[in-house]
Amino acid sequence: MFMVTTNDIPGYRITQVLGEVMGLTVRSTDFGQGFTAGFRSLGGGEIPEFTQVMYEARQVVMQRMWAEAQQRGGNAIVAMRFDAGSIANFSEICAYGTAVVVEPLAPVGQPQPPQPPQPPVA
Repeated sequence: MFMVTTNDIPGYRITQVLGEVMGLTVRSTDFGQGFTAGFRSLGGGEIPEFTQVMYEARQVVMQRMWAEAQQRGGNAIVAMRFDAGSIANFSEICAYGTAVVVEPLAPVGQPQPPQPPQPPVA
């Protein structure tokens, strides 16, 4: 299954659009992480405790979004994005995209399978 930020997947054709899917989580740091991060912030630079919380949150929301796409019958997600915000001392992370069904295109130089004849349009 593919999850991409583009609107299409090279080498694949979108055959069905199943709609928007998303994953959401709201996280906080524990007391120890917050205490340590507070001291680190005095010196500036990266705060590894918060980086780890955000990394784990992104993994969780991607898994939730993926599960929703699979429940709808999708085998790919296109136009995937992240959004983040804060509520008081909590961080909200959201991943969203469009669940689709894709099928591979025939390789270049390979004959296309024959298509059934279409009735004439009157």
